[in-house]
Amino acid sequence: LQYFTEYWPSDNTDPVERIFIQWEYSYFYPAIASCNHVTDWSKLPLKFRTDVAMMGKLGYDIVVDKLSEKDLQFSQQSVATYRSISGLVWHGDMYRLVNPRENPLASLMFANAEKSRAVIFNYLTNTRFMLTATPQPVRLKGLDASKNYTVKEINVYPGTISSINSGTIYSGNFLMTVGINPDVHLGRASVLLEVNEVK
Repeated sequence: LQYFTEYWPSDNTDPVERIFIQWEYSYFYPAIASCNHVTDWSKLPLKFRTDVAMMGKLGYDIVVDKLSEKDLQFSQQSVATYRSISGLVWHGDMYRLVNPRENPLASLMFANAEKSRAVIFNYLTNTRFMLTATPQPVRLKGLDASKNYTVKEINVYPGTISSINSGTIYSGNFLMTVGINPDVHLGRASVLLEVNEVK
């Protein structure tokens, strides 16, 4: 990064492929340098494509005029959501929670230095097994075991209701030893979670 501040990981913008591409690049480059664009090259839902692109520096290469009313509303909402979490993605500590090379799920987390806020990206990467529920809870990292936290789903598509109870309070110890189920399955192929300290 001595000579440039960002890079294009691949011309392949298929969101499932990009999960693996971006995951592997994360071993060498920070998320702030990875240009991840939402494109029309995939028939997968716009939410899935957008959630995957949010793993780095979000951008759009789509024909806005062709978006449905709900997709346009979601895109506008996603930009606002991304602005609220971009500081975590760009400058937070990254933790790989579930490796997509070994599981039908990918889970990646960014937490701030104060261990008071985090965002977790969860994606279904293999539909071959017709996954209807996340096989096991995802254990978080980078939190303070002595602190309490809430977990809420963000970037929810308009008209859908999250299955995550945002009112439940968890200890950091619980989230890191037992974990939380992001409820990723065929009907919820991407789930973004925000973790906030209860003060």
